[in-house]
Amino acid sequence: MSSDFYTSSILPFAAIIIKICRAYTNTQEDFEDYYQEVSLQIWRSRDNFKAQSEWSTWVYRISLNVCLTLLKKKKKNGQYFASDTLPDIVTEDSRAFADESLNALYDAIRQLSEVDRAVILLYLEEKSYQEIADIIGTNANNIGVRINRIKERLKILLDGKVN
Repeated sequence: MSSDFYTSSILPFAAIIIKICRAYTNTQEDFEDYYQEVSLQIWRSRDNFKAQSEWSTWVYRISLNVCLTLLKKKKKNGQYFASDTLPDIVTEDSRAFADESLNALYDAIRQLSEVDRAVILLYLEEKSYQEIADIIGTNANNIGVRINRIKERLKILLDGKVN
C-alpha cells in the first residue's frame, strides 16, 4: 500500500474505521488487527469503487464487512466471548477513552448484535436513515424502527452506569 493512498484515502476516514473496529473488538490487539485488515481491504478494493456513492460510504461498508467477517471467523474458532458481560480483563484492556461515559457506551454497544452495532454507529455519526440503509443493505423505514429498538436496549444496558 502506498503512503500516498493511505494519506489521501484512508487517513481522512480513520475516525470512521476506528469507531467501527472498536465496536467489534474487545482488546487492543484485536482492534489493531481489525484496523489493519480494514485498511488493507480498502486498498485492495480501491479499483472496485465506482463512485456511485460517497467514498466515506464505501469506507463504512468495507469496514463493517471486514469487521463482521473477522468476528464470524473468531466465533467459528471459539475465540469470541458469548456472554452478555465481558471478562474484567477484556473490559479494562478495551478502555481506550478517558471518558467513562464513552467507555460505558462502547461496552453497551458491544453487547448488541453485529448488525445493530453497525446501525447505531452510523446513527451516532449522524448519517441519515437512507444512508444507513444504503450501507447496511436494507430500507430506510426498517432503519427507523431498528434505531428506536436499539435506543431502548442501550438505555436498559446503560441504566445505572451513566449519571
